[in-house]
Amino acid sequence: MLNRYPLWKNLLILAILAFGVIYSLPNFYSEDPAVQISGARSSTEVGAQAETRIQAVLQANNITPKRIDDSGKGLLVRFNSDQDQRAAKELIQQQLGQDYVVALNLAENTPKWLKDMGAKPMKLGLDLRGGVHFLLEVDMPAAVKQRLEVAAGQARTELRQARLRYRQVIVENGALNIRMARAEQMSDAARVLSKALGNEYTSEIDEDSGTLTFSLTEVATREIENYAIKQNLTTLRNRVNELGVAEPLVQRQGRNRIVVELPGVQDTAAAKRVLGATANLEFRLAAKPGANPMETESFSFRDNPNRSATLERDIITTGNNVSSASVGFDENNQPQVNIRLDGQGGRLMSQATRHNVGRQMAVLFIEHKTRTRITTNAKGEKMESRVPYTERNIISLATIQSELGSSFRITGAGTVQEASELSLLLRAGALAAPIYFVEERTIGPSLGQKNIDQGILSVEIGLVAVVLFMLAWYRLFGIFANIGLFFNLTLLVALMSLMGATLTLPGIAGIVLTLGMAVDANVLINARIKEEHHRGMSPHSAIHAGYERAFATILDANLTTLLVALILFSIGTGPVKGFAVTLSLGILTSMFTALMVTRMQVNWTLGRRKLTRLPM
Repeated sequence: MLNRYPLWKNLLILAILAFGVIYSLPNFYSEDPAVQISGARSSTEVGAQAETRIQAVLQANNITPKRIDDSGKGLLVRFNSDQDQRAAKELIQQQLGQDYVVALNLAENTPKWLKDMGAKPMKLGLDLRGGVHFLLEVDMPAAVKQRLEVAAGQARTELRQARLRYRQVIVENGALNIRMARAEQMSDAARVLSKALGNEYTSEIDEDSGTLTFSLTEVATREIENYAIKQNLTTLRNRVNELGVAEPLVQRQGRNRIVVELPGVQDTAAAKRVLGATANLEFRLAAKPGANPMETESFSFRDNPNRSATLERDIITTGNNVSSASVGFDENNQPQVNIRLDGQGGRLMSQATRHNVGRQMAVLFIEHKTRTRITTNAKGEKMESRVPYTERNIISLATIQSELGSSFRITGAGTVQEASELSLLLRAGALAAPIYFVEERTIGPSLGQKNIDQGILSVEIGLVAVVLFMLAWYRLFGIFANIGLFFNLTLLVALMSLMGATLTLPGIAGIVLTLGMAVDANVLINARIKEEHHRGMSPHSAIHAGYERAFATILDANLTTLLVALILFSIGTGPVKGFAVTLSLGILTSMFTALMVTRMQVNWTLGRRKLTRLPM
């Protein structure tokens, strides 16, 4: 009998192999170190004027960019070396100022014709190369101040209900200070507030100045700081999930710092903007005419800084009580954010609006930012320092038409992009305290080169050993197996690239294991062909019987391994999942190449020839 495949099967196998070659090609194009520039707000455009300023500052410092691209979300300045990239990043940030986000990046060099086909390079984990590393610092004093501000609002309410007159309730010097109108009411006020605020606070009475001072205990302060870290960790993880990052790392470092590693991220500027945004909302009533100036504050509008409104200091509720948020459009086709509050937030909103129908309520948008200030010391050296500041602007001021509950809408959020970002931040949760970027870097060859070299070396050693063994032991059939092994690796890389999987060191271990499993199937097939030929079968019959009868054994062995890989994927995290993904895909590709690709080669080479003995 002659061995041959029908035409359709040959064409199908060739099509799959061509698919593997095309979709693995992007991995052979190296990435350029780059600096990505985008607006600090979604509505900020990065146009020709910014590009001119960038070119001027780079030329003045003798830095020649490879080229400047419009990425659709801003400018992408490519460089020839990591040194130029890092130097240019600082210069561009100083030149453009705080209205722009300047982030390090690695830019693809995939040709347009491959991109048009949907081909893209495989993402590499941070232990190899690719992605961005952020070190964030949590502003602990701000977390304590936020707790004291909440206590200040509660103190005002308790004193009004107890009919105890006060002049001022203010947070200053890390404590809550209440200045009473009458000295004889200080003891009563201390008793009422101590009961309301609980044992988290210690009180002190200064009769000379008529001031009550409530300070957080050391234990309470530690609890607030720990809560701020835990809440920020949860919020950052939610935001990373919203970004759709594969295998991210978000973990605490020390007392007040958080490490965020985002492997495979391309738009690092957008990631930095979303992760670092400490935006929150406050819902406040507009102040009544003639209200006590000590109990009101004035704020400008976000879309019109020349317009302002005066609001009460008391906060109805904040973005911390938002359970869901989505973008919609109002009757004028303008973007709006649809808000749903949790149980506590809905109850507070209902209580505040029930008796204030006809009054105006404002939505206050709060952003914590930092400015970079450069000073010169006595030695003439430039010193860089971070100066935090807070922006509070009104995004909506509307009349309360009826009692509000858990669901309502916010208009005036800006463009569709700004409304989408606001809903994302609210949906992911508000940060319990502001965070600042202490360190930012892309993980490149300087850090991961050793891992890259060792990983590639392990694959090369395994591949060379397998190729030499197959050539020495099986000769022509060994060549078939080695060609199948090459296409096995090609298909595996193509599938990982197409799926957007992230390759890590454990993933490389999965590839090395796949090499052994792929050739193991060919060893089983070739051994069975020899066995059938020794039993008296003709060479063509032995080849046919070898492939047919080895199939069941190969299938059983690979299904068992695939089941283990699926279990690892379902219960594992991070690198374990990376290993499981690589192993699972490798099992599928190795079965295809061992059973189909090598068989096609045998058919083409030996199928029409009259054989008297096996060429192995």
